[in-house]
Amino acid sequence: MALLRGVWGVLSALGQSGASLCADCGSRLRAPFSFVYVPRWFSSTLSSYPKKPMTSYVRFSKEQLPIFKAQNPDAKNSELIKRIAELWRELPDSEKKIYEDAYKADWQAYKEEINRIQEQLTPSQIVSLEKEIMQKRLKKKAIIKKRELTMLGKPKRPRSAYNIFISERFQEAKDGSSQLKLKTVNESWKNLSSSQKQVYIQLAEDDKIRYYNEMKSWEEQMVEVGRNDLLRRKVKPHAKRTEEC
Repeated sequence: MALLRGVWGVLSALGQSGASLCADCGSRLRAPFSFVYVPRWFSSTLSSYPKKPMTSYVRFSKEQLPIFKAQNPDAKNSELIKRIAELWRELPDSEKKIYEDAYKADWQAYKEEINRIQEQLTPSQIVSLEKEIMQKRLKKKAIIKKRELTMLGKPKRPRSAYNIFISERFQEAKDGSSQLKLKTVNESWKNLSSSQKQVYIQLAEDDKIRYYNEMKSWEEQMVEVGRNDLLRRKVKPHAKRTEEC
């Protein structure tokens, strides 16, 4: 039983909120599952585990985002998310209940499927599965988090002066392999005078200000939709650096 509880904890950790953002996972949770064990079952088992269902707001946002994008093709994701959040706040409780009920139903199906899978495992399989899950958990969570933040329109981190220079000059470099181009551009950076580098340093400072302002607005939107878990631990005014989770 202790092993089962341990595996349950690991499985739960695998399905952080961002897991629900993958395509058609909601429909998969509502559909019957087929799960057959074979001798080499480890990787296939992990790939077939159900993902946590979408929350009511994420489900609504996922439905609305393509519509808003079609209507506003030049708008940034952050702006679209803000409009969707406003629409969600104004949605009547009766309409919100449709999404909330769908989430509850999918959550129940998710729990039942996890329990069904656990009942089929032998003690040795549980130990082996737990080890493999622990090896893949961090990578999986990072991918899920990146997908979620992309969908939610999180601003891109500021670039350094060097990165701005590389981006600008890389395409201008003479034909050759990417590695050779990078080496050439890197040498060009080293040969810049202090005054020439200052131009890129100022661009980097401007980008930090852009990032701070966009993050402030984005975090306000996340608070509005109840995603305080995505906020930075500390939000500092633009200074030497901005601390982020």
